[in-house]
Amino acid sequence: MKIPKDAIVSNSDIIKNYKSQRDRVEITGKLFIFKNNQPDAVLFSIDAYDKVADYLELLETMDEAESEKLLQMILDQKKRISYQL
Repeated sequence: MKIPKDAIVSNSDIIKNYKSQRDRVEITGKLFIFKNNQPDAVLFSIDAYDKVADYLELLETMDEAESEKLLQMILDQKKRISYQL
């Protein structure tokens, strides 16, 4: 997982400066919240969440083998598309 530097915030900064960090989420779409220098949580804007909500709900209904198969199909399709460009 690649995490853009401008989308990283510490847990303590979220607590101290929630309003300004919430404003940042509107720009970046999501913020990765770190605790003890490790990824801990993600804060999504509602627009970013809406884009992935249906996929998340589908994944929740699948077992691990099914979700891995789906991920592989998506990655294969992504490779085919990039080769065509």
